[in-house]
Amino acid sequence: MGEMRKLWALVKRHTKVYFKDKMLFFVSMITPLILVVLFLTFLGSIYRDAVTGSLPDGVTVSNRLINAFTGSWLFSSILSVSCVTVAFCSNVMVNDKLNRTVDDFHITPAKRSTLGISYFLANFCTTFLVCLVAFAVGIIYLAIVGWYLSFGDIVMILLVLVLNTLFGTLLASIVGMFINTQGALSGICTLVSSLYGFISGAYMPIAQFAAPMRTVIGLLPGTYSTVLLRHYFLRGATNALGDYLPAEGLRALERSFDGRIVMFGGEVPIWAMFLIISLTVLALLGGYLALAYAQGRRLRSPKLVKSQKKSL
Repeated sequence: MGEMRKLWALVKRHTKVYFKDKMLFFVSMITPLILVVLFLTFLGSIYRDAVTGSLPDGVTVSNRLINAFTGSWLFSSILSVSCVTVAFCSNVMVNDKLNRTVDDFHITPAKRSTLGISYFLANFCTTFLVCLVAFAVGIIYLAIVGWYLSFGDIVMILLVLVLNTLFGTLLASIVGMFINTQGALSGICTLVSSLYGFISGAYMPIAQFAAPMRTVIGLLPGTYSTVLLRHYFLRGATNALGDYLPAEGLRALERSFDGRIVMFGGEVPIWAMFLIISLTVLALLGGYLALAYAQGRRLRSPKLVKSQKKSL
């Protein structure tokens, strides 16, 4: 119970540090804000035209259905990138390491394993909380412009959100272990915030990339969590469009907006996408635990302890 109280106190401390740093919070939200601006300026009209252009001649659908379809695409994109970009920018462990705050924690009664777990849990909680707020905004927006989500869709979106947040948090935690300068931290956050939106298909559907680029994207596990979010966000609106489109046209529309994805000559089934992202999370968790254990042994090595005493 003693270690659990220490763990809880550390998680609360790390979470408060992130939300108190206004600049850190703003940097982590750059990519979602860019997506909203792009959607409001020109992407929204482009995708609305794409949906209406796929309809047979003489067939019209309500604006609520079209707005629900394009709005679902927007918020699935925001959530897919936020799970990763926020995780990298809200990693308090890196700032504590650069500020030497972590050295103070090493002389406290808390175990190093407790400290390592607290950083991971705090990063997961802050990232998931930000994503939940974005999800709530999306739900409100879709309720206003056009509601086609079912209760099952919402449950599955939350499940994918948890898996994607675990993926982003573990990836950020592993990369953070190798960051030792402020410049490297700024560079990594900037790179992830700007690049991940493209390679995850958030700025434009993966189906619109050239074939070689789609092949490269198909090798990235984060791609499949993005497609899963798209699938469940778009499923209700896509089914409603089925009243106006033939089966082949509906399938083509869903693929063009990444509701389904074709990789290496075949359509990837939903269960396979869940399996890929789940196995990736387990692999990253094993890697993080192994690195944390190795780092703990290095910190406890007699040579390092002796050198630290001499420096004091």
